[in-house]
Amino acid sequence: MVSADKISTLDKALQVNLDPRRYGTFAEIGAGQEVVRWFFLAGGAAGTIAKSISAYDMKVSDAIYGQCQRYVCRERLESMLEYEQNLNMDRLRVDRGDTTAFFTFADTVSARNFQGTNECHGWLGVRFQAHPRDESSQVLIHVRMLDKTNALQQEALGIVGVNLIYGACMYHHSPERLIESLLDNLSTVRIEIDMIEFTGIEFRHVDNRLMSLKLVQLGLTNAAMFGAGGKVLQPSEVLRKRAVLVERGSFRPVCKSNIDIMRCAYERFCEEPGVEKESVIQVMEITMRNLMAGGQIDYRDFLARADMLVASGMTVLISDYFQYYRLAAYLSHYTRGKIGISMGIGSLRELFDEKYYTELEGGILESFGRLFKNDIKLYIYPLKNAETGELTKVDNLAISGELRKLYGYLIDRGCIEQLENYDEHCLSVFSRDVLEKIAAGDESWEAMVPAEVAEVIKSRNYFGFNVAAAGGGRNGSYTDLAPRY
Repeated sequence: MVSADKISTLDKALQVNLDPRRYGTFAEIGAGQEVVRWFFLAGGAAGTIAKSISAYDMKVSDAIYGQCQRYVCRERLESMLEYEQNLNMDRLRVDRGDTTAFFTFADTVSARNFQGTNECHGWLGVRFQAHPRDESSQVLIHVRMLDKTNALQQEALGIVGVNLIYGACMYHHSPERLIESLLDNLSTVRIEIDMIEFTGIEFRHVDNRLMSLKLVQLGLTNAAMFGAGGKVLQPSEVLRKRAVLVERGSFRPVCKSNIDIMRCAYERFCEEPGVEKESVIQVMEITMRNLMAGGQIDYRDFLARADMLVASGMTVLISDYFQYYRLAAYLSHYTRGKIGISMGIGSLRELFDEKYYTELEGGILESFGRLFKNDIKLYIYPLKNAETGELTKVDNLAISGELRKLYGYLIDRGCIEQLENYDEHCLSVFSRDVLEKIAAGDESWEAMVPAEVAEVIKSRNYFGFNVAAAGGGRNGSYTDLAPRY
């Protein structure tokens, strides 16, 4: 993704250098002084660079910024930004504070080592004053470097660092535009940005969950994550060495059945060999395909789902992984712990629909090979027929004749397990019924969702609640949020 008004990296550095208000520090650990080098090359750097520092030795780095368990992590980056920006203010505010907007750029990076055995990633951030005497604001990003050589990774890092500084200086009034500009003169083949966070006075109205969604929407990453309170999370730090249980859904709204699916799967998952209960992280996943079911993303609708999931105490993953094997590969990249996926029997039926695998040379066999290669297990929740009361389960699910033996093999191998510890009362709860009841002003919907979710819907007027409660029935606000799939 490249912004429409693409400017060369050198020109971006020069524009910052020629802005008399901008003055600050560059602190870079790992991969060289790749960002500040662009500002020296552009010319006029004396008007911009107060200090350039690189502390490669761990003891030297600790002596300056304090000790930490890992050197390429968010904690280290934030300590660098705070320390260097405070120095700028202490040393320079009296003499030039009325005319200067101070900034600090920092990064801590692990580029490709000589053996090619390390994870190539980095944390970059800029803490800055938008105007002289202003409070500081901050933008943090996490990148994965995908080039095959150290030299190319260093080059890409330098470019994205310049883009971040330029964006903070020129686009701080428009966070979406700042995000769009981060890969100017680069591509997602070289750099992935899987986390971004805006904080401070300039971004006091920014919802970082929407910014996370924007990263996926623009293709800067295939997945983004946030947790309690809407705090954005970096996937590798959250998933590292943990067992992961995922439930995919639309969550419009979060119903008792959604929570029961996760509860049932969690109880079984914790009984699996090698799974320590304390290490398990439960994740609710929403796909871009689901969010864009109506042709474009409804941001209020997205925030409604996010608020309800967070109120339920869940970590949220937004992904562009429609195929389950791609989701499995993503999770396996970040953890060696066991991975479980919970789903309703309807989703299992779709999993055996060959039309979804036409792009794979090996078709459905290749997809299952990829899905189950890392000892991943599916936990299946039954479906109750409202008219007959019959339950559709793993053992009576209708599978096309040519795939029945494959289906049976996966069951015998333990890859697919029927959940039996379900709550009978949750089997008849569906989100479409909840939405219809809200629209009709039928208060019985509240018994179909967790209490905390009902409170969120009522307090924030989601799904046209207020009008419905007043007896307005189906209305414009509800129609905007009505299911389109």
